[in-house]
Amino acid sequence: MRSDARESAFKIIFAELFNGNCNDRFKAAVYKNANLSEEERAFAMRLVSLVEENREALSELMSEKVERFTEYRIYPVDRAILFVALAEIKYCPDVPPVVSVNEAVGLARKFSTENSAGFVNGVLAGVINA
Repeated sequence: MRSDARESAFKIIFAELFNGNCNDRFKAAVYKNANLSEEERAFAMRLVSLVEENREALSELMSEKVERFTEYRIYPVDRAILFVALAEIKYCPDVPPVVSVNEAVGLARKFSTENSAGFVNGVLAGVINA
């Protein structure tokens, strides 16, 4: 399932918020722990690569859609979720944006605070409805 691939990509992006780019060994361990198929692993790698290559543009987009907060004030878990979802929405035309939003909200419910699902949904809705 792509949900597991998204979760793996989120974990890597979250780690990169604190450590810079993660090495291939770390990424491989995350993929292995998630027990991803080759297709899922390729999708996760694609998402991670898209975030790494387009981080500046994604940061700008995030900042445009988040009122009253600069990016660094966004809870890191939410920021990592938004990076993955925004990369998917902007650069993966094969994935319907509503699926990306739904998956991101699910990650927020699983890994973040009580209010994060609504926050993530609102930011992403602002992007896809713009």
